[in-house]
Amino acid sequence: MRRLAQVSLSVLVTVLAVNSGSAADDITIPISTREELAVADTTAFDWSGFYAGLYGGVQFGTGSQAAAGLNVGINTQFDFYLLGAEVAVSGLADDGAGETSYGQILGRAGLVISDNMVVYAAGGYGIDLGPPSEEDILLGGGVELSVTDSVSVRAQYLHGFPTIGGSPKEQITFGAAYHF
Repeated sequence: MRRLAQVSLSVLVTVLAVNSGSAADDITIPISTREELAVADTTAFDWSGFYAGLYGGVQFGTGSQAAAGLNVGINTQFDFYLLGAEVAVSGLADDGAGETSYGQILGRAGLVISDNMVVYAAGGYGIDLGPPSEEDILLGGGVELSVTDSVSVRAQYLHGFPTIGGSPKEQITFGAAYHF
């Protein structure tokens, strides 16, 4: 049994020594020019600047309401950190409670986790622009993905903590934005 273990160990060391040299070899592609060519040419999305977009979703509170709205904002990217501010207005409608509009001002802070994806936390203030009078502190987050050089899509969740009137709210939205 001891002899079998020694032989197995010797074979393992030999195989690893032979294969480790071939794993470090460069992969080359023959070309007809002496210039070096990049295998892939990808540029990271620049999240800095102004944007405007549309979104839709649902808001749960005393009942569920469908939401559709517009948002405008600005982002600044520092290496792989993102800071931003956004203003959004949405129309809310349901079968029982009627129609109203809701405005929000948000700050965003996030991490650029790949060339085209941001994960962020959001916080701010929300106000019901119609009767009844309601105001909320908003906290949540989301993920945003660039799909072209100037268009991104995102999913966002916000929880509303009521400060004046109303009840706690859960807001889930999906949207698209054009970056200027």
